[in-house]
Amino acid sequence: MRATVETKRTPMGGSAVPAVTSVGAHYFAVRDVSLRFGGIQAIANVSFNVRQGEVFAIIGPNGAGKTSMLNVITRVFDPSAGSVVFEGRDITGLPRHKVVHNGIARTFQNIELFEGGTVLDNLLLGRHRFSHGSFAAQWLWTPAVRAAEAQSRAHVEDVIELLDLMPHRNSPVAGLPYGVRKVVELARALATQPRLLLLDEPASGLNPEETRDLAFWIDDIQKDLGITVIMVEHDMSLVSEAADRVLCMNLGQVLALGTPEEVQADPAVIAAYLGG
Repeated sequence: MRATVETKRTPMGGSAVPAVTSVGAHYFAVRDVSLRFGGIQAIANVSFNVRQGEVFAIIGPNGAGKTSMLNVITRVFDPSAGSVVFEGRDITGLPRHKVVHNGIARTFQNIELFEGGTVLDNLLLGRHRFSHGSFAAQWLWTPAVRAAEAQSRAHVEDVIELLDLMPHRNSPVAGLPYGVRKVVELARALATQPRLLLLDEPASGLNPEETRDLAFWIDDIQKDLGITVIMVEHDMSLVSEAADRVLCMNLGQVLALGTPEEVQADPAVIAAYLGG
């Protein structure tokens, strides 16, 4: 199949990068993925595709395999069978530390920040995937290293402005409210300039106002930054507001796939997850 290369502007002022797509191929695909832990089948032969620029939500009851699927995608777990394809490349065997270097970032269900650092410190850590030159060049603080450092800081400041974190820019993370820390984790993921962003329960622990703000930010991330989003979420108000399509899982299997309206109206989804 012939591949085409289009130039896509990197989010928030970065340099242009080539986005490789194949004619007729999906931007992201999970193909017949299974995951076992001993005698426990966490994921059973699951397949789905995600289109470039789409917000794709995964819902389902606790234990459905949703977070396990994100862990397979980000190489935390090795699947027992199947494959994961991103931008035409099979990433199933990709070393875990290479995931972010290939344009995939994620947030976690339980906040994973360096609480002793400031908001700015945590976001700058998200820039580690970008090389600032050799050790010698960094030690000599060459003009090229200074320029790369300035570009990283400018990108981080753009993320801070996008997510309204300026009042907390120099605050230690440990002293911030829970809802703000959730936003900081999203900001750190965006600081890596991903092309695919995975959000694990982003609305967990947020109040209704914070959840509405999150919906607006996801819309900005999709439409203004051109980032594809896969989101695991229980809050159906956020799913209905933000998602283009929804996959419902139950007991490690696909239960339904469609628009938010179609999935919420599916009798099997109502019986297994949403309730009568």
